[in-house]
Amino acid sequence: MRKIIVLEFITLDGVMQAPGGSKEDTAEGFKYGGWMGPYFDKVGGLEMDKQMKKTYGLLLGRKTYDIFSGYWPEHTETWPQINKVPKYVVSKTLKNPKWENTEVIKDVEELKKLKNSKGPDLQVYGSANLIQTLMKHDLVDEFWLKIFPITLGTGKRLFEKGTIPAAFTLVYSEISPSGVIFASYKRAGEVKTHSIE
Repeated sequence: MRKIIVLEFITLDGVMQAPGGSKEDTAEGFKYGGWMGPYFDKVGGLEMDKQMKKTYGLLLGRKTYDIFSGYWPEHTETWPQINKVPKYVVSKTLKNPKWENTEVIKDVEELKKLKNSKGPDLQVYGSANLIQTLMKHDLVDEFWLKIFPITLGTGKRLFEKGTIPAAFTLVYSEISPSGVIFASYKRAGEVKTHSIE
């Protein structure tokens, strides 16, 4: 069985929309694109290098896939293996993907089959709509979060309505000089409650 690992840049209030640039995702009039730029320092770059080197497969929503396939095939200097790793894009309309090693996944049942198949672990970047589906069906094994010291009050959030109750264990953490918290969590069963006397 493969692990599905969600890697996201998020604000303190959980916004994940358009961290890297003003034109990345302007849906619903979002005007804060590029919000992570002022906080992205050398430590952040090294952390991202480590995480990207662990990429053995990608699972992406259609919008993120289009962004990635329009950029990464010609910019492999920082992500050398990106063209060779298996890539899965969830889409009902994409027919003939041009990026090498890409397979189209059409629905939740195919997602479940993919997760339960033999093969490399899968990393999910961006893909806000896909992540909601993955969480709704309890298909996320780990979150590798980069939490930035900023609130935006608007935008697509990582944890939207419909997120199921789930427990996680912190397995790694680091803080950059600019105050970005790198925190990796793995799934740890059901939510437990206990009243504090």
